[in-house]
Amino acid sequence: MEIEEIREYCLSKKAVTEGFPFDNETLVFKVGGKIFLFLPLESTQPTFSVKTDPAWSEELREKYFQINGAFHLNKTHWNSVLCEGLKKELILKLIDHSYDLVFKSLTKKLKDEILNS
Repeated sequence: MEIEEIREYCLSKKAVTEGFPFDNETLVFKVGGKIFLFLPLESTQPTFSVKTDPAWSEELREKYFQINGAFHLNKTHWNSVLCEGLKKELILKLIDHSYDLVFKSLTKKLKDEILNS
């Protein structure tokens, strides 16, 4: 998957915003004001970082050399994903999983606002 495909997929999800809160090279996607995906635009190969369940993170890291603990983030909960060689279905599943984890962590009031918007 290419960077623009990842961006479009993230933006297709409900109540997602994008921005550059840290620098001009790392596009960040949020739901309810909380980050679920980092997308470095200057990377030579499409790469992104997503939040994952710790047990699944271990499994993914053992199975795919393209998935590792995310640099500068809590490696228990965040993975860096190199897209090259991974199936599109897995990439989309990782994005969905991260979005869902972050969405579930929002307050009930905020979740209701998003779902009813």
